[in-house]
Amino acid sequence: MSTNRPSLSRRSLLASLAGAGAASLLIPQATAGELFSQVGLRGGHDGDLAGLLPDAVDDQSRMFQYAIDDAAANGRVLHLPRGSFVISNINLPDGARISGVPGATRLIYGGRGHGFLSEGARRVELSGLVLDGANQRMGEHVSGLLHLRGVTEVIIDELTVSGADGYGITLEACGGRISHCEVSGARLAGIYAIESRGLAISRNVVRDCANGGILVHRWSVGEDATLVDGNRVMRISARAGGTGQNGNGINIFRAGNVMVTGNHVSDCAFSAIRANSASNIQIVSNQAIRSGETAIYAEFSFEGAVIASNLIDGGTVGISVANFNEGGRLASVTGNIIRNLTTHGPYPAEYAGFGIGMAIEADAAVSGNVIEGAPKWGVLMGWGPFLRAVNFTGNTLRDCGAGIAVSVVEGAGAALISGNMFNATPGGAILGCRWNEVVTKDLAKAGAGKFSHLTLERNVVA
Repeated sequence: MSTNRPSLSRRSLLASLAGAGAASLLIPQATAGELFSQVGLRGGHDGDLAGLLPDAVDDQSRMFQYAIDDAAANGRVLHLPRGSFVISNINLPDGARISGVPGATRLIYGGRGHGFLSEGARRVELSGLVLDGANQRMGEHVSGLLHLRGVTEVIIDELTVSGADGYGITLEACGGRISHCEVSGARLAGIYAIESRGLAISRNVVRDCANGGILVHRWSVGEDATLVDGNRVMRISARAGGTGQNGNGINIFRAGNVMVTGNHVSDCAFSAIRANSASNIQIVSNQAIRSGETAIYAEFSFEGAVIASNLIDGGTVGISVANFNEGGRLASVTGNIIRNLTTHGPYPAEYAGFGIGMAIEADAAVSGNVIEGAPKWGVLMGWGPFLRAVNFTGNTLRDCGAGIAVSVVEGAGAALISGNMFNATPGGAILGCRWNEVVTKDLAKAGAGKFSHLTLERNVVA
């Protein structure tokens, strides 16, 4: 086995392939004897890495695949040393367990197919690795630099994933967990989980991705039960365009019984947290900072949303629980703080426009929220005839263009507006609207009058 160090000029060629992410190729190479001695102390065995050397210039895919297969077949963990390995088209068999030195074991995708793929395995474990996609194109048979399909139990811990041509990590019909990972620079989104089976996505950092942060989707509406908790998501763009399908920090689509809790989401082109057709969702105790559009969204054909104890600072709309016309209904919205909204959005304003603290439509209890700094309306309640059974009680609205804009269109359903505090709402506290047009004086002073579907009581205007 040769132990000669490759020339710097050859290493420069490799660095140009992998980009700035391959800077660790300049680490001096240990001798093979030193390498295997160190691996042995960590619990591996010499056969695991036979012929496989860190910081070699050549593609080592064949030897890497052999090492993985051998370790899995013998029930061993493949322990990789610090250094860089150029690989492509690596298949992870059932029982594959690969660990590295966190931040120092770098696996660089060389192009021509896929990075890492596993299909139908019972269990796959990866930890302490850096996966560098080097912005190399992937084949059409995968969407993620790490693509796991139909794996019963995925254990992914302390991975750093960067420069993926598609998604950083794709989990298709998988269970298990992703935790303590950092994903950045993906052309699509950082983490994409589709048709999950009891997945947990916890304590990760997802940043600087071109079109999405963490995506939990299903092909059709159904129970998913993914837990998305304690993640930090930041600087998510929407380079593919659109009016909300891209540019979201955490996006739940068609996935039921999902919990989104304790996440810190900032500087997303559209929503911090967006749930589309996602029934029985909980969005609780999150930070949504400087969103480009609606900060927290429950939309389209959902039934059941708990949105509680979130802090929202910045956005065009704070919280929107919308689309009763599409079947969106049944929500509890409590204890949120919403502040510093803007009328400037990522596309020309439509419908009611921007600068609204909260939009609510059907079968909802809304209480204990504080809304400050909504330049148009603190609350939009109903849209045309799409208003039913809204209980809006015990909220505080201040420094808003106007307080509540409630629908008085024929066919609008019942709304109770009781015991709320209005402060510094120069346009009025409670206004009757026909869609986007204000058609009444301040009902907080004049009373509900002919609008029998409204009950207004014990509100304070100061």
